[in-house]
Amino acid sequence: MYPTLDYAEVGFVCGLEVHQQLLTPTKLFCRCPAGLYTETHDGTVLRHMRPTLSELGEYDGTALMEFKTRKNIVYLLNVKNVCTYEMDDTPPFLVNQQAIDVAIEQCLMLGCDIVDEVHIARKQYLDGSIPTGFQRTAVVGVNGKIPFRGRTLSVTQVTVEEDSCREVRDRGHCIVWRADRLGMPLIETVTGPDLRTPDEVEEAILLVGRVCRSTGHVRTGMGASRQDVNVSVRGGRRVEIKGVPKAGWAPRLVHGEAWRQVNLLKLRDELHRRGFTTPASLRIESQDVTQLFAATEIPYLSPAAWERWVEEEKMRPGFELGKGPYRVRAARLPGLAGTLSWPTQPEHVFAHELSGRVRVIAGLDQVPNLLHSEAWPDSRGARMELKRLRGRLRCGPDDAIVVVWGPEEDAVTACEEIRLRYVDAIHGVPNETRQPFADGSTDFERILPGPDRMYPDTDSPPTRVERERVDRLRSSLPERPWDREKRYTDAGVPVSTAHFLIRRGAAAVVDRLAKETGASVRDVAFLFGEKLKGLRRASFPVDTIPEERWIELLRAFVAAPVLKQAWEPIVLAIAEAPELPVADLLSERGLGQEPPAWREGIPAAFAAARDRAYRKEDAELVRRLAFAGLMPGLLGRVPATEVEAAVAAASSPNVPEVRA
Repeated sequence: MYPTLDYAEVGFVCGLEVHQQLLTPTKLFCRCPAGLYTETHDGTVLRHMRPTLSELGEYDGTALMEFKTRKNIVYLLNVKNVCTYEMDDTPPFLVNQQAIDVAIEQCLMLGCDIVDEVHIARKQYLDGSIPTGFQRTAVVGVNGKIPFRGRTLSVTQVTVEEDSCREVRDRGHCIVWRADRLGMPLIETVTGPDLRTPDEVEEAILLVGRVCRSTGHVRTGMGASRQDVNVSVRGGRRVEIKGVPKAGWAPRLVHGEAWRQVNLLKLRDELHRRGFTTPASLRIESQDVTQLFAATEIPYLSPAAWERWVEEEKMRPGFELGKGPYRVRAARLPGLAGTLSWPTQPEHVFAHELSGRVRVIAGLDQVPNLLHSEAWPDSRGARMELKRLRGRLRCGPDDAIVVVWGPEEDAVTACEEIRLRYVDAIHGVPNETRQPFADGSTDFERILPGPDRMYPDTDSPPTRVERERVDRLRSSLPERPWDREKRYTDAGVPVSTAHFLIRRGAAAVVDRLAKETGASVRDVAFLFGEKLKGLRRASFPVDTIPEERWIELLRAFVAAPVLKQAWEPIVLAIAEAPELPVADLLSERGLGQEPPAWREGIPAAFAAARDRAYRKEDAELVRRLAFAGLMPGLLGRVPATEVEAAVAAASSPNVPEVRA
């Protein structure tokens, strides 16, 4: 159970960066097909990334951090969807103008000011997700706003940019990427920090998603849309939860991050109270203690256990494994006893913060990857080892210890990262990018990038945005989702159904069919937004039915409303034979026509009902059973209300009175 939090009291604020892939046939800066995913590869490329100076002659902190990880970056390439541009062996083509059009549409939907010229910039990424080491991106619109919960949600900017690779595996010092998604065009919609609660975050993600999907020019499905969520509390710093795949994950993630920042600020105050106010006041030192654990009772600390793990996990020297022989290293934390078990996010403590840094930067990702004095194994032998370790490090009662193990170079890096994370703790909340998990927890991913990673792309000329182009796109702009939702709800369509239709891209079809057939928007919306859901879940191919058949069916419903009662068998029949006209299917089954003398079957229905009734004296029960027996043969032929009235009228002389 997550702890409660008064979001207003702690000064919670949140903003979004929503990424949505565009439905274009080719990629953004080359002519490779977009959306062609492959699970095989024809070749591999190995690369290493190095930071470069920005236009101002400065290094970006994230780039320096990624360089410290010493990653071997492997790309899996398939000739069907990758060319020399993606591998940075040839310059970019001119930017995909269809993608620019879709981005302009999005800006118009969001009420943004469109830029006069689209200028391509480079955004540095050294995590390996883009082989060039930078992402090409361009601002298309700024200063937008959308209605949200009776107020306005600001839109800072909308950019068009190329997508990154898909991660296949990340172990130790080796990360593997598949390049099929690389270079696909996407738009990034950035909101202001206007969201006040976790529930608002989820709702805003879905709202921006509905705006994107309303154009009909974006991709759908898993991975086509993902969002970065920026969270901070009063006194904290902006922390980006990167790549949240589902809106439903957001409430727990942002609640957990708010709780984490509140607790980190409390830890900062505690460190200041103890006299740790500057980096120099932290005297964290480490030393090699491999021999002390040569015969350890702690299973994962022994050299033999390490060798077994390396063999089982197929960790290769020079690829996944760092340099040097196996070593155990211990860091003494003078005066920091109690801080390792300091609570951070729900069900996590500060030691988890250290573990994340060690995993990412030192490349030590075995589980567990560190051991500390406040959660030491509780066996007699292990306790004796801790006692000897404290003596070896000359620990006082207020000192804590962290132990790491692995290749020598990585163990040294890990201890240094532990020190640096405590330096960050002195200041409170570090600017970080964090990885999300389904349980609502997050873990360290990288230092949050700064402005020094952006610089102009001299390979790409600017695109002038003419007024005529914007006017042309505005003239064919679809209805904004909040306007369509109001129209639907005014017609009696539930809000959830309206949201579903817009999200699935079916709202435009609903409006078109209603206009074409004369059916009510409410009836068509319920058919596509509610009734067909169950058939899809049961794997019936209702989505293969051509629009022509839906038009015929809805016209038949308008002409003979009784057919609506039999919508399910009719739709299944159409799905089985979509090439046949609906009129032929209805004629074959005699639907839409009242059977002659159907009322003559009512006495037999009552007789069968009395035989089935477990309380034969219950007139109401017998009447319901008689109706249930008649209705299947009359479905789509006689209105249920008419059958019910006929059964009620016939029941009095045939059913005995109920006696007390």
